[in-house]
Amino acid sequence: MKQVALLGATGSIGIQTLDVIRLHPEEFSLYALAFGRNLEKALPLIKEFKPEVIVVQDEPTKERLQSEIHHGQILIGGEGLIEASVADPVDVVVNAVMGSIGLPATLKAIQAKKLIAIANKETLVTAGHLVMQEAKKHNVELLPVDSEHSAIYQSLNGENKKDIHKLIITASGGSFRDKKREELVGVTVKDALNHPNWSMGAKITIDSASMMNKGLEVIEAHWLFDVPYDQIHVILHRESVIHSMVEYVDRSVMAQLGTPDMKVPIQYALTYPNRLDLPITKQLDLEEIATLHFEKMDMERFPCLRMAYEAGRTGGSMPAVLNAANEEAVQLFLEEKISFLEIEQLIERALESHERIHNPDLSTILSIDEETRKRVRFHLN
Repeated sequence: MKQVALLGATGSIGIQTLDVIRLHPEEFSLYALAFGRNLEKALPLIKEFKPEVIVVQDEPTKERLQSEIHHGQILIGGEGLIEASVADPVDVVVNAVMGSIGLPATLKAIQAKKLIAIANKETLVTAGHLVMQEAKKHNVELLPVDSEHSAIYQSLNGENKKDIHKLIITASGGSFRDKKREELVGVTVKDALNHPNWSMGAKITIDSASMMNKGLEVIEAHWLFDVPYDQIHVILHRESVIHSMVEYVDRSVMAQLGTPDMKVPIQYALTYPNRLDLPITKQLDLEEIATLHFEKMDMERFPCLRMAYEAGRTGGSMPAVLNAANEEAVQLFLEEKISFLEIEQLIERALESHERIHNPDLSTILSIDEETRKRVRFHLN
């Protein structure tokens, strides 16, 4: 039985990870559960799964939790995430927290030789050079939970990575895929959160609408699969049935298909190299779907995707700036303090005003992250 440390238990990925664990009690046990401040959502999960270790964001949340439960050790903040991730009983760490707080815990878990199921984009986007260096050093497998990266990972199974010609990442196009640039003026938060295919958290749904989600995935794919940016291609695929593809040097293309359900890549990461039944997910019916559509990505229509490629190619500290600026800008939009189009404007200004650091260490990355967020929060004034 695998003992799981779940970081980010109350988010969309966290909840679906618990669905998988609940479905296979003979395969998985939840050793540690980490969340922020959403006690109302976390408390029923804690009572159901009874983890040995619980991590909360701050002391007030710990005090509230202590009045409700009388089992398990309660830890706080980033240090708590690290302690939960490196605990001896833990076999696999599912990193599904939002933001850079998940980065130190991931690095420490790698050093402790834990299997990493990674759904935290910030970890690879901001510090891919550090993460992959540690993974190689400690011979630790990073199993991607993103549907796109999981699809690439599965399409590479049994193949020689030297034979890759290009990676093809599919994009649904998000909530505004049928709108022209001029039609995005005045769109609301409610409009942006209305994703046509996937049920995801608010932040990632906004990223999907701006196409920053694909940009971050391109940077992740670069690090996960050690493929140059010029060999990573993004294509618009409306149905979200083909989750991504790998084209090899002989022009063969391997693809992974399935219904748009995150429980599939989550379970694959938890059970790898084996597979288990997943009856709570709808089976793919190609006869019902009948037709699949593909379109070329327009970098002028989706400037966030363009900026992500540019930041990735420039490297160093630029992806950390890209990620932090985007997170803060998206939050400002969700708070209805800026318009949708101002998200990309704030990101571009943050990138233009930053002087790249070639090979930043962890403390430098965290400092850049904090500084960028503050500047964006105050609109770079």
